[in-house]
Amino acid sequence: MRGADVHGSGSGSEPGVAAGSGVDHEFLALERELAVFLRRARATSGEMAREVHPNLEAAAYGLLVRLESAGRQRATDLAAYFGVGKATMSRQLRALEGLGLVARETDPADARASLVGLTDEGLARFRSVRDARRGRYARNLAGWDRTEVAELARLLHHFNERAEK
Repeated sequence: MRGADVHGSGSGSEPGVAAGSGVDHEFLALERELAVFLRRARATSGEMAREVHPNLEAAAYGLLVRLESAGRQRATDLAAYFGVGKATMSRQLRALEGLGLVARETDPADARASLVGLTDEGLARFRSVRDARRGRYARNLAGWDRTEVAELARLLHHFNERAEK
C-alpha cells in the first residue's frame, strides 16, 4: 500500500510533495493524523481540567491521571515521569493542593520524604470527568466494531511503548 492516499482520493500524493521526492507518504499521513489527534487531545485536556475544577490548569490534569492510575507518588518521581523540573512539579502540586485535589503525607519508607496522592474530593471529581470522557469515546466510536476499538488501543499501546525507548 506504499504511496496510497489514506483518505481515498487515489492520487497517491501528498499536497505540496513533489512526485518522486522519496517522501514516505504513510509517515506523512501518520504525522498529519497525529497532529490533529494531539491538537484535539490538548483542547480536551483543558476542557476536562476545567470540569474537574474551574481553576485547574490543563497541564495539571495529567497529574491527576497519573495519581489515579499509579497511586501516591513522590514529587521527584512525578517530575521524572513527566520530564519536568522539580520547581515546575512543586508549583503544579501546590496549585492542586490549594484546590483541595491532592494532599501530601509522610512517606512510610522515608520520613524525610512526602508522597502526593489524590484527596477523596480530587478522586471523585476526576473519576466523574473521566467517566464522562469515556462516554464521549463510546458515542464517537459507536459505529466501530469492538475489535476495531481493541485494535486501535493495541496499536496506540504499541506506539507509546516504542516511544518510551
